[in-house]
Amino acid sequence: MTEAVLKVKDRPEAGKWISLSLQHMFAMFGATILVPQLVGLSPAIALLTSGIATIIFVIITQGKVPAYLGSSFAFIIPINIAAAEYGGLGAAMIGAVAVSVVYAAVSLAIWKTGYRWIMRLLPPIVVGPVIIVIGLALSGTAVDMAMNVDGEYSMLHFSAALVTLITAIICTIYFKNIISLMPILIGIIAGYMYSAAVGIVGFQAVREADTFAVPDFLLPGIDYEIAVSFNLLAVMVPIAIVTISEHIGHQLVLGRIVGRNYIKDPGLHRSILGDGLGTLISGLVGGPPKTTYGENIGVLAITRVYSVYVIIGAAVFAILFSFLGKVMALIDTIPTAVLGGISILLFGIIASSGLRMLVDDGTDFGDKRNLVIASVILVIGIGGAALEFTESFRVEGMALAAIAGVLLNLMLPGRPDESELPDEIE
Repeated sequence: MTEAVLKVKDRPEAGKWISLSLQHMFAMFGATILVPQLVGLSPAIALLTSGIATIIFVIITQGKVPAYLGSSFAFIIPINIAAAEYGGLGAAMIGAVAVSVVYAAVSLAIWKTGYRWIMRLLPPIVVGPVIIVIGLALSGTAVDMAMNVDGEYSMLHFSAALVTLITAIICTIYFKNIISLMPILIGIIAGYMYSAAVGIVGFQAVREADTFAVPDFLLPGIDYEIAVSFNLLAVMVPIAIVTISEHIGHQLVLGRIVGRNYIKDPGLHRSILGDGLGTLISGLVGGPPKTTYGENIGVLAITRVYSVYVIIGAAVFAILFSFLGKVMALIDTIPTAVLGGISILLFGIIASSGLRMLVDDGTDFGDKRNLVIASVILVIGIGGAALEFTESFRVEGMALAAIAGVLLNLMLPGRPDESELPDEIE
């Protein structure tokens, strides 16, 4: 491992502290504001809650894990389904709170019994195909946003999407420094500038916005009535299968970068609990569920600055930015085509990351067991299959695919034993 410039507990000088923290904030900025834009939530609340969730995570993990929490893409489809069918965005927030309860339960179970059972429950052959489903199920949304305006094809808007997409690809492929970790943000900026030049951006709302403004909270019992249904829980809760697995993967990668075993110290139970509490707070005020961010892990790897104080600084900047009314109004003027253009790349990367998980694990598709599990997950998830027992008892799409994958992995013969768990968590 390369020697750290700043270790986890090191506190940088003030000037360097500010610049390093801003770098982390901008690394997560594009993805964190994109999720609320796609589901109808407030980008300001997404920024605010990402900062609060990150600080909570650092506290729960005893200041040992320099991880940033941003908006989770895994919940885009579940939030849209919950909002459309089960009571609006308020229902989706109730679902997010329910997900946080699952995190807490898993954290408690790991604390009491160890982590090995969850590694067996969520192997790559289950999680990889579910991640592929998440990306591919969103592909139609991305293309529609990129090409169409009010249901009609627009070459002008599609050109803005292509400028956004091409810029993001160039940043990803041809740059190897910090720029390569921010293709979403840079692509959106380039697409926005092009859109403004061709006249598809209106700035009236920015001129009318206050310089400072309180984010639009979405509070239970005030902005919406609290109502929980099985269907709502069935849409949202099973996605925790994916996000918890993603969390474990990030902890393993981060541990290798920093040179620590985060599965054992501060413990997987603490990091999962921190992630869950962040999602809980976010759901209670109207923000999307949270997850640790690969972009920020990448920044740590490149800069070798592992200081948790830098992560806290980035969280504070995110909170401050959420109160800048004109900045948030400017974000609201981003054309749908620009968001569609970046989504084409981003959703494809999500799907490809599922493939990469299977490749890195060395999954053998000559093994009929693996072939069956992956095939069932992919077709159920992408095809939108549903089990409807009564009007209040329905499981569908991605959630059903995740549940089916877990059950098949448990029931089919030939499951790997505990000796085949990855060495790095021993």
